[in-house]
Order: sequence, then C-alpha cells, then structure tokens
Amino acid sequence: MRFRLAAAFAAIYLVWGSTYLAIALALPAIPPFTLMGSRSLAGGLVLFGLARARGARPGRRDWLAGAACGLLFFVGCHGVLAVAEQRVPSGLASILLATIPFWTALIGLVLPLEKPTRPRTLLLLVPGFAGVALIAWRELAGAGPALADMLMLLGAAMSWALGSVVSERQSEVPAAALSGMALISGGLVLLGLAAATGEWRRVDPAGLAGVPGLAWAHLMLLGTIVTFGAYVWLLERVSPPLVATYTFVNPIVAVALGWAVLGEAATLEMLAGGALVLGSLVALLMLDPPEAKRRRKEESHVPVGARC
Repeated sequence: MRFRLAAAFAAIYLVWGSTYLAIALALPAIPPFTLMGSRSLAGGLVLFGLARARGARPGRRDWLAGAACGLLFFVGCHGVLAVAEQRVPSGLASILLATIPFWTALIGLVLPLEKPTRPRTLLLLVPGFAGVALIAWRELAGAGPALADMLMLLGAAMSWALGSVVSERQSEVPAAALSGMALISGGLVLLGLAAATGEWRRVDPAGLAGVPGLAWAHLMLLGTIVTFGAYVWLLERVSPPLVATYTFVNPIVAVALGWAVLGEAATLEMLAGGALVLGSLVALLMLDPPEAKRRRKEESHVPVGARC
C-alpha cells in the first residue's frame, strides 16, 4: 500500500505538473474547449470501459454524481484553465491553481466532511501558500495578465476543490467508474460548448501531426487516464487537503518546464518560493500523515447498480 500511495502521489505531482506545458503547446492547433473536451471524453471512455470490464454497473444516481464531478473538475476547472492559458503563461497559471488546498481546507470548515479540516492542517499549509505567493510576486508586480484572467483561474481552483469534496462523498462508486463518468460528462459538455462557440472551425488539422498532436496525446494518456484515476484513488484513502498538496509541486514542475522548453526565466523569487513550497509539503507529510480510509465497494466485487 505504501508503494501504491507513493506511485499515485508521484503521478499527480509530476505528470500533472507537465500538463500546463502540454496545454500551451496544443492550443495553437486545438482551441480550448475542443482540446479539453476531446481529452476528457477519450480518457473517460477508456476508464469507464475498464470499470465495466471489472463488473461495475453504475445506476442513474451514480451517473448524476459523476456528472456533478465532471462539471466541477473539467468544465469549471480544466475548461476555464485552457481558456485562460491563451493569455496567461503556463507557469503562472499553475501557480494560481496552487490555491486549491486552501479552497479545499476552507470548504472542509464549512461542510460536514468525513474527515473535517483540522487547524493544524491549515497552519502547515501557510508556508506553502507563502511560497506560491513569492513565486507569483514577480509576475503580478509587472505588466502581467488581466485581472479577469487571474480571477478566472482562482475560480477554477475553487471549482476543482469542490469537485474533490463531492468525489470523496461518493464512497459507493468504484474509483475507475466515477473517474470515467466524470470525464465523459465533462467532456460532452465541453464539446457542446466548442460546437456552440464555433471552435471546431478553428482546429488546425495540419498542426495535429506535429507537437500539438503529441501534446494532446500526453494530456489524454498520462494527464487524464493515469493521473485522474490516481487522484480519485487517493481521495478514497487520504484526506482531500493532503491530496491537494500536489498543487504545491505542480508549479515547480511547470516553471521548470517553462524555462527549459519555452524559455521562461527562473528567478531568485521562484527558487526561494519553491523551497518554501517543498518545506511545507514535507512538514505536512511528516506531521499530518495520510490516514487509511475505507476502500470502495469495488474491493468487494459488488456491482454498483446492485445496491438498493
């Protein structure tokens, strides 16, 4: 179990950190709603097919829960992220989405959760937030993106945090089935938005044969099927604020890739902020370690639709 927990955390820490660069590389050929919708739908069909093969038979209530998660995760967060990344640098976008743990913890103070947020958890998150603020300071102090785009990204972070809370409550739905239903639902809505806004006419077929096509494949295979499945699997077993610490590592990965691939400068503020982020993460893992949670119904091999 420790190895599986470590592998799942490594996936959401490192692979999701690379998706910001992949989105930036794919956007020149694939508009935002089309990009995120096709990525979500393709990944969702694979995950849901695997869940069906393992015996999952979700009912109408399960699909409603999956649709709610899909709207929050993939329309409210990923769709908004892709729209904003047309104007906001990928590194800065990842930094603004690093506020997810704080939204998650604040929601835990308001809503009755299985594992309520403890004051110590909030305290341990403070240095990480300070590090994120320090990384963002240089961008925000200069002629950065419009305030509206930054508010959109903060709203996307809140949407993802709320989706995490909703997902955690669906303890009767197997992880792969819930992931697949959420991805399919969110992908269909995003593709509907793409059709309504005329995005499909802006797709560049020639560009799909190059870097944008490879970036899309990375988003779908690793950034969706592997990482989102690992994310929902982790939500079954550890508290949402701890799972949400991946947002502290993602900016470091995104900034490093932005520097290496897109030529974005790595400043002293970014290095100092990264040290604070990692320090907060290490302290959280040592002083507030993951707690075992009841495994989902898939472990008992009972089909979801068979319950009363």
